[in-house]
Amino acid sequence: MTKTDHAPLAEAVSPREIPDAAIAMLDAEGTVVGWTHAAEHLVGYSAKEVVGRSAAHLLPPAEHAPSASAFAEQCRAQDGWSGTVTVRHRDGHAIKMTLRISLLWGQDAGTRWLVSVTDVGTLSSGASNGAVRESLLAHTPVGITVYDPQLRCTWVNDVMERYDGTPRDRRFGRRLHDSLPAVEAEALEVVMRQVLKSGTTMVHEYRAWSSADRRGEHAFSASFFCLQDADGAALAVCSMSVDVTGNRRARERLAILSEAGTRIGSTLDVMRTGQELADLAVPLLADHALVDLVESVPFGLEPSAGTGKVSGRPHLMRRAGLASIDLGLLEFPWMREEVVHPFPNSLFDTALRTGRSYLEPVLDTHSGPWVNHDPVRTQKVRASGVHSLMVVPIRARRCVLGLALFGRSKEPTPFQEDDLLLAEELVTRAALSLDNALQYARQRSAALTLQRDLLPHHVGGGAAVDVASRYVPADMDHGVGGDWFDVIKLSGARVALVVGDVVGHGINAAATMGRLRTAVRTLADMELPPHELLSHLDDTVRRLSEEDADAPDEVPAVVGATCLYAVYDPVTRRCTMARAGHPPPAVIDPQGRITFPDMPAGAPLGLGLGLVPFESVELELPEGTLLALYTDGLVESRDDDIDVGLDRLGAVLAQTGSSLEDLCSQVIETLATQAPADDVTLLLARTRGLEPAQVASWELPHEPSAVRVARQAAARQLSEWGLGHLVTSVKLIVSELVTNAIRYGGGPIRLRLIQHQVLTCEVSDSSTNHPRPRHPHIDENGRGLFLVAQLSRRWGSRSGADGKVVWAEQDLPSKAVAV
Repeated sequence: MTKTDHAPLAEAVSPREIPDAAIAMLDAEGTVVGWTHAAEHLVGYSAKEVVGRSAAHLLPPAEHAPSASAFAEQCRAQDGWSGTVTVRHRDGHAIKMTLRISLLWGQDAGTRWLVSVTDVGTLSSGASNGAVRESLLAHTPVGITVYDPQLRCTWVNDVMERYDGTPRDRRFGRRLHDSLPAVEAEALEVVMRQVLKSGTTMVHEYRAWSSADRRGEHAFSASFFCLQDADGAALAVCSMSVDVTGNRRARERLAILSEAGTRIGSTLDVMRTGQELADLAVPLLADHALVDLVESVPFGLEPSAGTGKVSGRPHLMRRAGLASIDLGLLEFPWMREEVVHPFPNSLFDTALRTGRSYLEPVLDTHSGPWVNHDPVRTQKVRASGVHSLMVVPIRARRCVLGLALFGRSKEPTPFQEDDLLLAEELVTRAALSLDNALQYARQRSAALTLQRDLLPHHVGGGAAVDVASRYVPADMDHGVGGDWFDVIKLSGARVALVVGDVVGHGINAAATMGRLRTAVRTLADMELPPHELLSHLDDTVRRLSEEDADAPDEVPAVVGATCLYAVYDPVTRRCTMARAGHPPPAVIDPQGRITFPDMPAGAPLGLGLGLVPFESVELELPEGTLLALYTDGLVESRDDDIDVGLDRLGAVLAQTGSSLEDLCSQVIETLATQAPADDVTLLLARTRGLEPAQVASWELPHEPSAVRVARQAAARQLSEWGLGHLVTSVKLIVSELVTNAIRYGGGPIRLRLIQHQVLTCEVSDSSTNHPRPRHPHIDENGRGLFLVAQLSRRWGSRSGADGKVVWAEQDLPSKAVAV
């Protein structure tokens, strides 16, 4: 049996959901004059067995059933009947069915009845209740027309006139060309010929104009049945039509909204989102669309709540979207991204102030506050032919972010309320995307501000290196990351170079970066070797991860980071470095040859892989060697392998004649034109070496006389350097440090003076025990170090190759600083 849509339900019910139906045609006396294959399949009787007999033959006897004549009179009085009946199958069993009887008119006021029945067992679950089912069948208007084999109208009901406005007297003996557009009529007649030839049921949708709404196009779904005579020959074709305009519009609306989900808000760029809204609306909803945003929105600033409701200042908008079926109209006075000034008390200004949508089915372009104030724009609107307008405010969280304007010119049908509802739904979806972009912009701005505050504002390498740096945040889609870099001056003219990268993006990554940078500086002040510093930093990261867990019994989220830490000594011109899962540095010698040192990679920080210790490597670097420390965002991209990025970096850094600032700029310029998907950090350092004349050292015996020898040697050296004013204080510092080395240390003692940006005095011995300052009021032995602290700008100790080094620094007059 063929699927039929003979009695479509209300607009909310698709015609495809109507169950199979059987059709029969009766004369005025109730005699069957036309039968269908569907009817034969349903009740078991062939056309030969039924046609020419009374329809009552199919009904089982009932005590209270009305007579056939009384029932016919009842149907005439009500123009038909619908309800539930029991029909006798040919094999004798009863079938409960829904039945609908429709009155048909023919020429000379003749009448016939069209009966459609449906087996209750085949009904959809949505119509399982009897009262609901009968209501749907009774109140759904169905247009019925019967055509002879030559496709001329012979019978019709009154509903068809309401559908297309053609009176029944003008239908009889005529074909569809007289009541429908030629294209639609021809398509329907092709279907009817196929039905007459095959005897099957077919469904087809067509368009027409209702007599009640001549300006509005309606969609109809028609089911065609072949009526057979007693011999089974094709007698006529019956068309049953239902207005599915509401269903069609609903499907179109759903299609537009579905498309909006993929086309609006594809990025976090508010201006692009505005253009996407305009592009979607044209031509699916309107012929022209404009999207204007409150001026602060494109700059990532959210308007105050209730924009325009209190402030008396004129509104300033910025055009974010512009689309039209007429390319000439795109030459509007205000182009995309230009500032727009809505006129006070205009429809647009009112929508901004109230946050309410406005529908102008018929646009008046000859009056209004903007007509006289802006004749140029007025003439543009008139020339465009826009005759209907919708103005929809873009609202999010009690803020009006802008306006969306929709106009029609080529489409003659004016906007209606359902169009406004669709426009509001589209704008709401765009508003959500805009609000997300604003929230992201605010968070990104906060993360950038935090990160820039935490990163060093000015870096200097002292006497050890010349430095330059660059930082480029990730694009808006990925967010600010946790990159950081630092240059830390250490004792003995040495300098530490640091580059790190926290896993993740956003303000949390930036905050974690700040904590790690502080931790590195604190550990660097402890004068730890690079591998020991990374071990302590790894512990710090794991503790931070545990502290940030929501609850003590929860497994903390992994907080990962990578880091490269290098220490360069300009006296020995050696660089010691270690890394924790970070890319290796690039080393470029003075001749421009580039290498990436083969050094242990180490595990990223915070992963709890302490079983694999970090390892340091030491390199000897000629003066003028260039060190490049960077994050993976510089050498990795969406399209290229890391080796491509390393080769690109090396090609730029090999230009030995360029300044560090120029090299930084050239490296950043090699990046793709679009914003990077990850933060990019670059730290360049060109090594310097101290001249032999800037360093003096002496080997001292491990005996008390060494104190006097050390004082005399230091005094002579200071006099040679022209620093006689420091002799007294330096002699006191040397005396205390050498005395401590003799008393508490062991092995050979070494004194070294370094003249760079400050004067450094170092005393080393073979003991690994570091001195601890004691308050002299508590411990008499603490007076020496207390005196050293008072005489120096800073002092401390660090581990050495064969013991420890205790050092103290004193300021030099500016003219004595070695450059």
